Amino acid sequence: MPKKILVALSGGVDSAVAAYLLQQQGYEVHGCFFRSWQNETELWKACPWQEDLASARSVAEHLNIPFEVINFIDVYRKKVVDYLIEGYRAGQTPNPDVMCNRFVKFGVLVDHMNANHFDGLATGHYCRKLTDASGHFSLYTGKDTNKDQSFFLCLVKRENLQKVLFPLGDITKREVRKIAQDIGLPNALRKDSQGICFLGSSRVSIQQFLEKYIPNCPGDIVNLDGKILGQHQGLHRYTIGQRKGIDVPSNCDFEHYVVLAKDYRTHQLIVGFDHPETPGLYAQSARVFNLNFLEDLPKNSELLLAKPRYRDPSQEISWQWESDSVARITFSTPQRALASGQALAFYRDEQLMGGGIYGEILTL
Repeated sequence: MPKKILVALSGGVDSAVAAYLLQQQGYEVHGCFFRSWQNETELWKACPWQEDLASARSVAEHLNIPFEVINFIDVYRKKVVDYLIEGYRAGQTPNPDVMCNRFVKFGVLVDHMNANHFDGLATGHYCRKLTDASGHFSLYTGKDTNKDQSFFLCLVKRENLQKVLFPLGDITKREVRKIAQDIGLPNALRKDSQGICFLGSSRVSIQQFLEKYIPNCPGDIVNLDGKILGQHQGLHRYTIGQRKGIDVPSNCDFEHYVVLAKDYRTHQLIVGFDHPETPGLYAQSARVFNLNFLEDLPKNSELLLAKPRYRDPSQEISWQWESDSVARITFSTPQRALASGQALAFYRDEQLMGGGIYGEILTL
């Protein structure tokens, strides 16, 4: 009897092709779509999730596989949406996609998989999973380095990855599109979703979303000398290193202000020019907490690789434990605009070790 695999169909082409590839490999494939958001009418005239659901359902029909819709609205609201809102309220820069993977896709969806006696769960992530002769599995960056999504798995618990399959780990996005077109998938040409997961393909920006939940708290925009340059409507609207949306002219040719710091005591937004020598813009060390490991723990002074943010190239770091739950990392070269609350992923070469959340940023 073939193994029964549950595939999380998002409505996009990647998960659709993942389902098809598993079907071709002889698995008994079932599709599912999980509801994650319920307050769309507050912001959108058309609901993005309904478009995604229709696309996922059409894929299941095309592949002739069973399909179900699962309600994860409550856990998603608590673990992803509330986390995002409270993070911005506290002056941090949260990463909801990482938390969605930890608590929803590879959290409660794994529980659903086990409760319904599936043999495994598959997604459309561009990530490789390899198992050695002893049965130990490890995650690695995807073959398509431009689409690699191992970063987003850095906080997933290892035990929740035991039965997970990543059919797209060894192929490229271009190959995925070609397969989708060759087999006539109804979403073969559908655009990839961009930005925050639950905002999806809507035209709503993160700032428009936050306006519904965090009241404005105006304050001064100042430079490093304390000179008032303008006014802002709320510090939660900005993140470290941001250039667009400050709306303060520099009055200097080819110079632009960027956000250096947010002072919640005085409600001041501190800006400066985008130069490596600008105080507060670059950092070489940071304290990291909420640590999660998929492999053996690093040793003091061990040299590793880290992706400071998704799509950032890997950077060499030195590891130093400060307690059982907090580490200090030091980059070999200074990094621009690190912000507390952001996620980062650790690697040994291409092997994903785990990840953590930036706490204190030790700026230059």
